[in-house]
Amino acid sequence: MTEKRIILEMGTGNDLYGQDYTKAARRAVQDALHHSSITLFSELGIDHSEMRVEVTIAVQKPEAVDCDLVAADLPRGRAKVRAVFGGLDVAGVDGKAPHVIATAAIEAWLPDLAGRYRWSE
Repeated sequence: MTEKRIILEMGTGNDLYGQDYTKAARRAVQDALHHSSITLFSELGIDHSEMRVEVTIAVQKPEAVDCDLVAADLPRGRAKVRAVFGGLDVAGVDGKAPHVIATAAIEAWLPDLAGRYRWSE
């Protein structure tokens, strides 16, 4: 069955002192989620389990992100999280550890509903 992307949201998160890439990633996902209010499901009677969610996290050290922990933060849908190179590490003052900045893109997909609904008369 074909799918259509119905949501694309972006967010940014950081960990200023702990150099924790997973914490920054989780904050980026929460930031993106707080930009969304989707009434589609209740309005059309669609079950959230039909939604496939893909999250891309960009950080300087992708291998340091616990993608399963980030996926657990998503409230709806079947989630898959991947970490890629990106984001920022901003050098701390006087050689101190960097501040970690992560960016997140959340995409949600639903089965193509063409033909499932029609205009009422």
